[in-house]
Amino acid sequence: MSSVVDGEGGRTPRGRKQATAAVKQGLRELSLQLGRLNRQVGSRLALKDVDLDCLDLVNTHGPVGPSALARLAGVHPATLTGILDRLERAGWVVRERDPADRRGTLVRALRDRNGELLELFAGMSASVEAICAEHDPAELALLAEFLRRTAEAGRHASAQLSERS
Repeated sequence: MSSVVDGEGGRTPRGRKQATAAVKQGLRELSLQLGRLNRQVGSRLALKDVDLDCLDLVNTHGPVGPSALARLAGVHPATLTGILDRLERAGWVVRERDPADRRGTLVRALRDRNGELLELFAGMSASVEAICAEHDPAELALLAEFLRRTAEAGRHASAQLSERS
């Protein structure tokens, strides 16, 4: 799984620095390529990037209240209203009364359209499956933990920036 960076397998300070720089560069490139893929998928579905992000969050965490969704997406609640209007008009989500709070609403994904998403992401999904097939379960567990912790670092950095504004 690992590639030798400095002839010492990254065990020297210089090797660790090079390996860390390579990881950061890989994350930047991954972010760019996933952003590009999401823009292409969004364009095919007539959705904005943020619409697609919110749809993914509703599919993952829903049904979810609009305030909670705005926090998860890192968007202003007024902005979320427009996003939900677009998603609802396009048949991706529905807003329903919250059974636990009659004054509240919940956003629920209409899963009958998920096939369209799966089809557009099928190439990436197949590629990731093929990459994963090259690694043993312990390596995959390490990668999954790295990605989870990196995502958490992103959430933390985003929260810090939000606190400053």
